[in-house]
Amino acid sequence: MSTGDGPGRDHDGEAPAVEEQAAVHPHRHPLGDHHVLIDRTEDRWEWRRKIRADPRKLHFYRIAVAIAGVLLILLGAATGPLPGPGGIPLVLLGLAVWASEFEWAHRLMQWFKRLLQRFRTWSRPRQVLAWVIFFAVIGALGYGYLLVIGMPVWMPGFVAGWLHHLPGV
Repeated sequence: MSTGDGPGRDHDGEAPAVEEQAAVHPHRHPLGDHHVLIDRTEDRWEWRRKIRADPRKLHFYRIAVAIAGVLLILLGAATGPLPGPGGIPLVLLGLAVWASEFEWAHRLMQWFKRLLQRFRTWSRPRQVLAWVIFFAVIGALGYGYLLVIGMPVWMPGFVAGWLHHLPGV
C-alpha cells in the first residue's frame, strides 16, 4: 500500500483533485492523455469553436474531416508509384487532417514524431544504414511490382528501356 510517495498521489495517499493536477501539470489534461483540440473550450480557432458548440454541426464537421483524411490517404496511395512528390507526404497530410479532430490519429502522429526524434539521436553511420535498408526495401517492392504487374503505361520510354534489362521484366 502506498503512503502517498507514488506519482499522482498526495501526502494522504489519495489522488489530488483535478484543480491540483492542473496546477502541477498545466499542459497535461486532468483526465489523462487528452487531445487538446477535441475540447471545444480549448480550441485555438474561433470558427471551429463555433462548430464544436453545436453538436449537430460538429457531427457533420467530423464526417467532413474523416472524408478529407480518407481522400488524402487514397490520393497518396494512388500517387505513390508515380514520379514526383506524392505518396508518403499525402498520406501523412491525411493523417494530420485526422489528427486535428480524432484522438486515435493524434496519438498515432505523436508516435511517428517520437520515432523521428529517436531516429535523429542515432549516430550518422546508423542513420545511413537505416536509409540504405529503407531504399533497398523500396527497390525490392518496386521490382516485385514490375514482376507481377508489368511495366506501367505512364513510364517514360528511356526508363522503361533501362528497366527491361532487369531479369523477368
